[in-house]
Amino acid sequence: MKIGIQGIRLHRAVGVAVTTGAMLATGVLSAAPAQAATAPTIAAKGGFVMNNATGKSLYTKAADTKRSTGSTTKIMTAKVVLSQPNLNLDAKVTIQKAYSDYIVSKTASSARLIVGDKVTVRQLLYGLMLPSGCDAAYALADKFGTGSTRAARVKSFIGKMNTTAKSLGLKNTHFDSFDGIGNGANYSTPRDLTKLASSAMKSSTFRTIVKTKKYTAKTVTKTGSTRTMAPWVNTNTLLNNYSGTIGVKTGSGPEAKYCLVFAATRNGKTVIGTVLASTSATQRETDAKKLLTYGFSRA
Repeated sequence: MKIGIQGIRLHRAVGVAVTTGAMLATGVLSAAPAQAATAPTIAAKGGFVMNNATGKSLYTKAADTKRSTGSTTKIMTAKVVLSQPNLNLDAKVTIQKAYSDYIVSKTASSARLIVGDKVTVRQLLYGLMLPSGCDAAYALADKFGTGSTRAARVKSFIGKMNTTAKSLGLKNTHFDSFDGIGNGANYSTPRDLTKLASSAMKSSTFRTIVKTKKYTAKTVTKTGSTRTMAPWVNTNTLLNNYSGTIGVKTGSGPEAKYCLVFAATRNGKTVIGTVLASTSATQRETDAKKLLTYGFSRA
């Protein structure tokens, strides 16, 4: 029986369809790539996430826009202290009335340090990073700045903060305070803060501090007795609410709104990032969770 041209074409088409179907059924053809996760929407005005090991950018939102940083500034305060040559973490610092007066005048967050108590540098770092104590920040700036007056030492310390920022290549960052209560020229960006935090996390002491949920300091009073301070609780609620969280630091203020520098490790990968100018303490955590989960899907 003769088969027309149209019949031959139809026969070939059916054969191709059958063959293709068989190949799909047996898995000979590779499956189509899974669709990439959709980038999340966050309330924060700025955000950045990267793979901590490779520096690969995983998410950006106004990542290079300068904004007030609030107490995330204290990441740099801690880094400068921990970078001091021959640092003795057990060296004692006597708490001055000036630190207490400063807290009162600024209505600032406090580690509730007692004037006259002797507190170790290590304890001051916990007081700096957990309850975000501006009194602890002042004490550290006074201790590790250079100069014959307290004002000179503080100015020197802030200078070290800016020198460190420059050495890290943080081109959109400037500090004019040791604690984030700035005078109009204290700013950074989500990308710069994330890079700063990544650098700070190279210090084992810093890593230990920022992943600590609660810390109780025992200080030495004027009379030489021991004072057990009320526990300092970490303001970074991600430590309790997101599995794998290892840090880093919260921040807030009238201009800064609500900020969070965050890091977490899952399945051997560490994702680190920042949100700036979120709308509430609860929302900054929600924003960070979204970005961490998205980051892990792309890391």
